[in-house]
Amino acid sequence: MSASSPSPRRRLDVQQRRAAILQAAREVYSEQPYGTVPTAVIAKACGASPSLVFHYFGSKAGLYAEVIRGALGELEAAQEQAITALSPGVPVRDRVRAALAVYLDHIAAGPTFWGVPLRGGEEPSEAQAVRSEARARYMERLGELLGVGTFPRHLYAIAGFYGFIDQACARWVQQGCPADQRDLLLDAALGALEGGLGDWRV
Repeated sequence: MSASSPSPRRRLDVQQRRAAILQAAREVYSEQPYGTVPTAVIAKACGASPSLVFHYFGSKAGLYAEVIRGALGELEAAQEQAITALSPGVPVRDRVRAALAVYLDHIAAGPTFWGVPLRGGEEPSEAQAVRSEARARYMERLGELLGVGTFPRHLYAIAGFYGFIDQACARWVQQGCPADQRDLLLDAALGALEGGLGDWRV
C-alpha cells in the first residue's frame, strides 16, 4: 500500500457502532425534527447503511426513542448533580429551582430537539412512551424532594406544575429562548408550584 492510499476503515464493534449511530441521530435531530429526517440521512452521517440502522434499532421510531431515552437520562443526571452540588440545608425551593434551571439550559442549547414535544410536534408512539416513563419518574422524585405523601392536593399540584412548565417553556422556545426571560420563567414556575401546594413546607 502506497503512502497516498487511503487508510482502511476501522471496523467498529457492536457497541461502538450502536453508539455512533445514536450520536449521529442525536446531531441530526438537533437540527431537524423527526418527521423530516429519512433514516438514510442518519445512516450516511455515521458511515452506515440504513439496513444496519434497522438491524440495531428495529425501525426509525425505535432509533428515535433511544435518542430520546439517552437525552432524558443525561438531563436527569445533570439535574441530580446540580441538586447535589448545593450546600446542605438549602431550602427545597432552591433545589427545585436548580433542577428546573438545568432543564431550561438544555432547552436553550437545543431548542429544535427539546422543543418538539412542547410544540406538539410529530413523534412516534415509542418516543412518547419513553417521555411518559420519564415524566412519571420526575413526578415521583419531585414528590420525594418536597416530602409529600398521598394528599390529593399535593399530587394535583405536582401534576399541574409539569403542565405549567410544558406550556411556559413552549412559549419561551417560541420567543427564541431569550436569556433575559429565563429567571422570569423560573420564578413563575416556582410560584405556580408553591400556589398549588399551599406552602413549601408540606
